[in-house]
Amino acid sequence: MDQASAPRARLGLVFLLTAAGVAAALTPGAAAQDRTGGTAAHGTRATAPPAVAPPAAADDGFDSGFDGGFDDGFDDAGMPGAKAPAAVKSSRTVSAWLPYWDDTRTAYRDALQHAAQLHTVSPFWYRATSATTIRSQPGAGNKRIIAGLHKAGIKVVPTVNESMNANAMAALLHDRARRGAHVAALLRLVASRAYDGIDLDYETMATTGTAQMRERVRTGYALFADELCTKLHARGKSCVITVMARTGTSGKAYDYVRLGRAADRVRIMGYDLHWAEGSPGPLSSLAWYEEFLRYATRTVPRDKLEVAFPGYGWDWTQGVKARAKHLTWKEAEALRRSKGAAYRFDAKSGTPHFTYRAGRAVHHVWYQDARGVAAHLPLLKKYGVRNAGLWALGFEDPRFWKVLRGE
Repeated sequence: MDQASAPRARLGLVFLLTAAGVAAALTPGAAAQDRTGGTAAHGTRATAPPAVAPPAAADDGFDSGFDGGFDDGFDDAGMPGAKAPAAVKSSRTVSAWLPYWDDTRTAYRDALQHAAQLHTVSPFWYRATSATTIRSQPGAGNKRIIAGLHKAGIKVVPTVNESMNANAMAALLHDRARRGAHVAALLRLVASRAYDGIDLDYETMATTGTAQMRERVRTGYALFADELCTKLHARGKSCVITVMARTGTSGKAYDYVRLGRAADRVRIMGYDLHWAEGSPGPLSSLAWYEEFLRYATRTVPRDKLEVAFPGYGWDWTQGVKARAKHLTWKEAEALRRSKGAAYRFDAKSGTPHFTYRAGRAVHHVWYQDARGVAAHLPLLKKYGVRNAGLWALGFEDPRFWKVLRGE
């Protein structure tokens, strides 16, 4: 995730968040950018979702048009005006992202099925493109999903990522007026639904520009996080910040100390050590976890830290520089079986992999499964990190949940 990948075009709803209020306009929107680079990233599918019909009646400017007909898994679903859960049981130590593409219903049901372990779900619904503009992805703000998760006792903390590069973000973050306008836009977004807070997943700023510019991003982002988190806390809302793993070569655009003071949770993306536009290899390794956990636990309170595991993998074509293909765990295993490829487990990295041929092309697939997660968990225990995350619901090996329970 030390380099920015090209965004994929998708259709979304654009919300212009102005100082006077929220005005909605329907326009083609950019998709959530792949969080990919040299160290950590959110792998996503390359296919576009179907076009989104405009909402019949937007009561607050954030309706997606997806509420109707959605089965939320409860007999008395929908629950207009549903309130956020008052408290989360201490036995719930997992958060997970809910993707807006592919089979959202399956991802949602995955969350309900594992509600006993989940304290928070972060739908990957929004993208900031300027200080005052937040783009909504298809299905964003679905009230039935929010109500259903709340009924299961799960907090809903939507994710906002950003498309602005290091230069643009540095200028925004160091301009008091524009920084304040961005804080205000995010607060309006949180208030638009029964959200329990917000998850900031700002990565483009951390993977573009010069080292000097990323240093400006680091100092500006810390100021911004202080202001946003303080105002969220005043409203009884959570402030979650997602970051790249900090090592000798990555994650330097994030001031872990300042972010750890401001935020309620700091989520570390523990994946894409090898990424879609790099060379084939494991998404994580035990040595890499050791390195970033050592730094993180020295700079952020352990009870605020969360390490997210991957539920996916990449399929690289040997000798080809094209972007690797994203595969969920289920897709990777189905592909392995269909090709008759042997399952291999790399003990050094703690990840599975296999090789297959398609015509003359040789493919290398590295992914993560429950066995690999089990190999990494002792490192979290060693450093006193109790909380885990998942990218993303519907992607993972079903045994992942048992491993986290210690079974």
